[in-house]
Amino acid sequence: MTLRPPVEPMPAQAAEAVPGPAALRSGVAYEQKLDGHRALVFTPARPGGTVLVQTRRGVLVQDRWPDLVAAAETQLPVGLVLDGELAVWDTEAGQLSFEALQRRAAARARGARALAARWPAYLVAFNPLQHDGRELLTPPYAERRTLLENLFSEHALTAPWTLCPQTTDLAKAREWLESWTDVRAWRGS
Repeated sequence: MTLRPPVEPMPAQAAEAVPGPAALRSGVAYEQKLDGHRALVFTPARPGGTVLVQTRRGVLVQDRWPDLVAAAETQLPVGLVLDGELAVWDTEAGQLSFEALQRRAAARARGARALAARWPAYLVAFNPLQHDGRELLTPPYAERRTLLENLFSEHALTAPWTLCPQTTDLAKAREWLESWTDVRAWRGS
């Protein structure tokens, strides 16, 4: 079954509290939380089709993200749906910019290319919902995460695709929780 928009993103887990060591025995993994916009990227089922970008609410917005669409056409395999967080890098300030993200999200096709040149977009991917046309809504997290890591490795994905940092180390997760706005570690990936 091939997923088609609108697709409901998988629910994000609350990041306000870090489960204790007892929860780790049951296989808990932690991912960094970024201040962006949730999005799904759909590659076509066959080469030459249209790449789609969907918001959390199911609205198609690929016209606002021409840089992501172009990168998806050249770097991502067909039949893929990635769930992730859109983030925008302010090259002048050398950091993520939520304001620039909002401006890009509100842009229409006419102004989108100029904004993309000024403020490049990234998709911080944390979940594959479909791979090779196979729907992945039910496999366990560990299996989906392995598929995602393999996707990045096998296709040598680079910007604007970023693999969301993940750990099973409670101390590292607490460090992330306390310093969640420091994104220098993932920008270069």
